[in-house]
Amino acid sequence: MSTSDELEFELPNRGDDRPGLDDLDEVVADDDLDEDEEDDVDDEDYPDDATEDDIDLVIALYREDGQAVALPLEFDLANDLEALITQLRRMPGDGGALALVSIASEVFVIVRVRGKHVQVLCSDIVAATDWPLARDVVDFLGAELPDEDSEDDGFPVGDLDILADLGLHDFELEALAEDYEEDSATLVEQIATRIKFGPEFTKALATFE
Repeated sequence: MSTSDELEFELPNRGDDRPGLDDLDEVVADDDLDEDEEDDVDDEDYPDDATEDDIDLVIALYREDGQAVALPLEFDLANDLEALITQLRRMPGDGGALALVSIASEVFVIVRVRGKHVQVLCSDIVAATDWPLARDVVDFLGAELPDEDSEDDGFPVGDLDILADLGLHDFELEALAEDYEEDSATLVEQIATRIKFGPEFTKALATFE
């Protein structure tokens, strides 16, 4: 048969008939949807920022050339653990710096930064359902969030020995943290006094009054 007599034809385009592709597309779409839904749930679950009216104090403490320094910090830092840690790293403290935060007269947070070493303490784990900084502490520690419907009492979460080398031992700090009848700002002032920052802390506290 000559070339001119050869039959010309095209195979019909059957598309991709491999089984399961349509199902796979649906699974991928569902996965994307699930991730979006999870993000939405996380956003809804995260507590709203504390306002300036909610925040009692945000004060950094450190020693420079042996002298005690207490520095009032911006209100925004009472809502963001990462930003608070970054700010403490900028302090010229001889042995690092720490921050004392009190919110709504009901919970306090202590953050201490010494180089790459970070320690945190929240006086009441239940506060993680109400305040972003407490939630950040719980997340930082990898602790389990409390059940919002639980009727169990709160308890401190974090490093109770965070100030042990400054003269406030873990059992003493735990007793202060668990004094839920007392105003948390008053407890923080007692803590500052115990670690020998009393007069400087009082001056810094006046800027929040």
